[in-house]
Amino acid sequence: MTQPLLYSFRRCPYAIRARLAIASAGIPVELREVVLRNKPEAFLATSPSGTVPCLAVDATAIDESLDIMLWALRQHDPEGWLAMPGEGFDWIARNDGPFKAALDRTKYADRYPGCDPDEERRRAGEFLTALDGQIEDWIFGRPTLADYAILPFVRQFALIDKAWFDAQDWPDLQAWLARFLASDRFERVMEKYAPWQPGARPVHFPGAAPA
Repeated sequence: MTQPLLYSFRRCPYAIRARLAIASAGIPVELREVVLRNKPEAFLATSPSGTVPCLAVDATAIDESLDIMLWALRQHDPEGWLAMPGEGFDWIARNDGPFKAALDRTKYADRYPGCDPDEERRRAGEFLTALDGQIEDWIFGRPTLADYAILPFVRQFALIDKAWFDAQDWPDLQAWLARFLASDRFERVMEKYAPWQPGARPVHFPGAAPA
């Protein structure tokens, strides 16, 4: 089997969670950083949706981030991320559906004519309030797939207005996010790479595991 290719974009929360799972699994891939305003032809020829992340494994393209996470962890799951209650997939679905919709309409209100960003922020806050009530260090008391599938999106929401986010009564959620942002794991998956171009030297991800 040839080494899988991962088309990624550093700041995209979907791409971040794919990289988190690949790094946890320790499965080597060739990472190709994509500039979204100038998508390479090789990427467009690979990704059915034209979105990141997209993982090319032999002749197969996996272009849903959660599917990439599951692909990696089903091969090797040394931290036991998949050993979570079935409820974890419900939390992920709420994140990927209503919460992400409200997040986008808060952050990019000008793209959604007629939407009220304050109302959308309130809706997003309902999800975060429920999540804060669930978290005891982690969503299920220990790190699982649900944590790392959701954390990048909570980060994205927090950065819309960090002062407002920090002022909310979400102590467990805020501590959970802060630990993630301060971790070596997060630093590792957020390393900057030059945009990929044909003929560029391959970038091997995740590289050597940290000591």
